[in-house]
Amino acid sequence: MSDKFGLVAPVEARQEIKKSRFVAYAAPVDSEAAAKAFFAAHADPGANHNCWAWRVGNAYRFNDDGEPSGTAGKPILQAIDGQGFDCIAVLVTRWFGGVLLGSGGLMRAYGGTAALCLRAGEKVPLIAMSLGEVACGFSDLALFQARLGSVAGVELLSPRFTDAGAVLGLRFPASATDTLAGLVNDLSHGRETLRVL
Repeated sequence: MSDKFGLVAPVEARQEIKKSRFVAYAAPVDSEAAAKAFFAAHADPGANHNCWAWRVGNAYRFNDDGEPSGTAGKPILQAIDGQGFDCIAVLVTRWFGGVLLGSGGLMRAYGGTAALCLRAGEKVPLIAMSLGEVACGFSDLALFQARLGSVAGVELLSPRFTDAGAVLGLRFPASATDTLAGLVNDLSHGRETLRVL
């Protein structure tokens, strides 16, 4: 089971803190470019601050957008990490209400609004996937496709044909590597192996 989660669909949350309005938007993303596009589409140029953070695997960035350093973007990133999210972007927009919140208050407001937003969304476990391939003869192709395709989470890719038979491409949960390798060994009576790409 994965210890990282993805967001199923975009979500938003709103709250008012000492007359300042905070609105958080979160969405699944798969790259820095997708995160930047999300921020550009949802930032409000009329707001005082559009602070954000994103994470995709080990890559991440955050931005305070004019708030004191470390009081907005970092708490948003901490909300992402605290709830175990990955492949996600979160934008928190603030309209100043006239009451200063102080550094601690800003950190709680930005991090809290981001956390509220993330809790409102539906999350799913992220499963690490691998690619692999298996060679087989023409006479075994249907059997390999049927048996490998019946393993949970395995996606068969279009076969590549060779003079001797076919090479089946597979996309599968990384946790199923040993199971698939054993199945390939059994089906081929030890003649073929699963090659993880």
